Amino acid sequence: MKISGVDIRPGNIIEYEGGIWKVAKIQHTQPGKGGAYMQVEMKNLQDGRKTNVRFRSADTVEKVRLDTKDFQFLYEDGEFLVFMDGDTFEQINLPTDLLGDARPFLQDGMTVTLELWEEKPISVALPEQVEALIVEADAVVKGQTASSSFKPAILENGVRVMVPPHIGAGTRIIVDVYAQSYVGKVS
Repeated sequence: MKISGVDIRPGNIIEYEGGIWKVAKIQHTQPGKGGAYMQVEMKNLQDGRKTNVRFRSADTVEKVRLDTKDFQFLYEDGEFLVFMDGDTFEQINLPTDLLGDARPFLQDGMTVTLELWEEKPISVALPEQVEALIVEADAVVKGQTASSSFKPAILENGVRVMVPPHIGAGTRIIVDVYAQSYVGKVS
């Protein structure tokens, strides 16, 4: 499906210069002279390269539809992660860097969604939110009880997040995987 260069949005998968790219950021710019354009930051899903490209409204790109399939995470094998298809029980190995910053949140037995292009996995999506245990949290500073104050805490996977003052070590919380931020306390 062809789309105009100014209709590109973050998260879109597009075909550009013979490769498959995922749009990370966009910025619509309208200079004083000349026509408006969309500044697009994107990452190649095949080799990991990043680039910035300007698209004008007259430019068209091919928007790619990817197939998605749920897989279960089994274990880590060196620099590879092993996943299993729940329907066929077929196992596949994917490089650990395919997960990026979300890697510490991958848990044994977790169901993830793989995006496939021409039957080849090109990205892994974890659930948006996961439960995590706080192993270390700073003490509350007396007098710092404003409603917007947060304190640092370390999760069991080593990730540092900011939590409200009333949350202490040993508490299970819900964390946004991609923003790496506190969402709420597990009830």
